[in-house]
Amino acid sequence: MKNHLIAIRRALISVSDKTGVFEFAKFLAGRNVKILSTGGTAKLLAGNGIKVVEIGDYTGFPEMMDGRVKTLHPRVHGGILARRDLAHHLDAMKKHDIPAIDLVVVNLYPFAATIAKPDVTLEDAIENIDIGGPAMVRASAKNYPFVAIVTDSGDYENLMEEMNAHDGALCHNTRFALAKKAFTHTAEYDGMISTYLSSLDQNNNRRVFPDKLHLSFTKAQDMRYGENPHQDAAFYVEKHPAAGTLAHYKQLQGKELSYNNIADADAAWQCCRAFDVPTCVIVKHANPCGVAIAETTLTAYLRALETDPTSAFGGIIAFNREVDGATAEAVSKQFVEVVLAPSISAAARKVFAAKQNVRLLEIPFAPAIKDVDMKRVGGGLLVQSSDDFDVAQLKVVTRRKPTTEEMNDLLFAFRVAKFVKSNAIVFCHYGMTLGVGAGQMSRVDSTKIAAIKALNAGLSLKGSVAASDAFFPFRDGLDVIADSGATAVIQPGGSMRDEEVIAAADERNVAMLMTGMRHFRH
Repeated sequence: MKNHLIAIRRALISVSDKTGVFEFAKFLAGRNVKILSTGGTAKLLAGNGIKVVEIGDYTGFPEMMDGRVKTLHPRVHGGILARRDLAHHLDAMKKHDIPAIDLVVVNLYPFAATIAKPDVTLEDAIENIDIGGPAMVRASAKNYPFVAIVTDSGDYENLMEEMNAHDGALCHNTRFALAKKAFTHTAEYDGMISTYLSSLDQNNNRRVFPDKLHLSFTKAQDMRYGENPHQDAAFYVEKHPAAGTLAHYKQLQGKELSYNNIADADAAWQCCRAFDVPTCVIVKHANPCGVAIAETTLTAYLRALETDPTSAFGGIIAFNREVDGATAEAVSKQFVEVVLAPSISAAARKVFAAKQNVRLLEIPFAPAIKDVDMKRVGGGLLVQSSDDFDVAQLKVVTRRKPTTEEMNDLLFAFRVAKFVKSNAIVFCHYGMTLGVGAGQMSRVDSTKIAAIKALNAGLSLKGSVAASDAFFPFRDGLDVIADSGATAVIQPGGSMRDEEVIAAADERNVAMLMTGMRHFRH
């Protein structure tokens, strides 16, 4: 059965997206395939010299109700659904004059494009819900042993090649693959409709979080294993991932990416995208262990590495600018798992070629956009809006105001803290991190660890600044920061003991900013 060929003698073509359809129909006509078509598709094909039979002429029943009723007819669905291996199906076809339809080319009304319009009305959305199209797609996919269903214009070329190779026929494996794609197509379509409609309130205003959330992801690759060797894993991507996201990566060299590689690369890339000047981010176990901005990628890398060269060993390194040869020479001196950037120059590729295990990724750069974050929990899914920081909310709460230099470093440190697991403390100076404390159960412990990290790296915290991703519950964390030599602090505020912490800052002559916005990251 798997090698069973079906000759394509009659095709029904009705597409909303007409990309490549003329060329495909011309090919079919050249192989003497009889073509049925509807509405705009029929006009396009006939207007370009391709012989087509209008559905209304085929069924003996005209299209009506603004095209709502045209293909929902026994002569169409009988020709699609009839099993050619059952005598009584063949008898019914003969009795009712229902020819077999061997190929159906259908894609659906542009519902996604319609609801993406900011001024879309419910009436417009409803009118762009396809009915006859999904019925034909599902009918064809159900009867894939005898019918080929095409929902993706990207398949036209391969189908033409196969039909040429098999004297106008398509094999079982191809038809089954097309059927699977077709059912996915209609499932995604129905999911979009459900998600959109359930997002409307009683006044038809669209809410951010719908009552029903349908998600669709496609497997991009199987992983060798998950976080640990005994766990199975795979990487799935959205149908239309946002520009600049990790899903768009192109691997230039190196071993296959692992589960942890992808998770850490995403953490590094998200942090890197937050800056609009040359930046290097080094990540280890989902936390930035070194971040720096500079005039060149080389300088940014050397400064980021200086923060914590021990943790950087075997880490993920991200750049938001092209990696040049000089930067590649410096990076290649250490053990690194992944290097990712918007582009990697020919000179840099030549350098990395000597380290074939290093995974090189290129990702088209685009600034981060507002999106939703999702986290799987037992039996459910947590969904939230993206964490956006509004600089306009800054407020100086101490007697001493930060200098311009301190202010620049404070903003840098707080931006980095957003990508550090909570509780997070980040020391920095001159646009580079000096010490990072991450993921501790108490804030004062994160503060002490950040100071110890700087000490271990031989970096002085004198004159540095510090950022905290959430408020200080007591003054002890502030005292550790001041004792370490920092002169300014940025934190959200909001503690019952804010006044105590502010008084401690004034006592230590530390300038303090409150943002009114925290950056928990779990």
